[in-house]
Amino acid sequence: MHIYLELPTFLLNFASDKQLFMMQKQEIKPYLIERLKQENAFWSYKVDAIKDVPDDILVELVMLHLDMDDIDRLFEIYSHKFIKKAWIENVVPLGDRYYVLNKFFAWYYFQMKKPGAYVKSMETRQLNKRMVA
Repeated sequence: MHIYLELPTFLLNFASDKQLFMMQKQEIKPYLIERLKQENAFWSYKVDAIKDVPDDILVELVMLHLDMDDIDRLFEIYSHKFIKKAWIENVVPLGDRYYVLNKFFAWYYFQMKKPGAYVKSMETRQLNKRMVA
């Protein structure tokens, strides 16, 4: 006698998430670009320019528009140093609107002991660099 059970939706979602976890590195960037398209993060881009998004801009858009699982995928294809640099140069200078998010990134992804002070100092440094240039 066989008993057939219907799997709950959350288990089906877990199975698809596990498949995404098993992605090859060369599949991650196109996947992230597609997720950003779904979130309308490329509203200001020409359709044919989307595939040529610079890596630092991809990091910025993923950090601003996607969830933690997708941000974690960035660390599979880029170095910690590159992601931190892109975050500091592109996301931190956005200011107060993203202050809480930037504090979280500083604490969670970059292990800063005083994330609020770090974010404020990096924001000031980046704005000063832009004023001098």
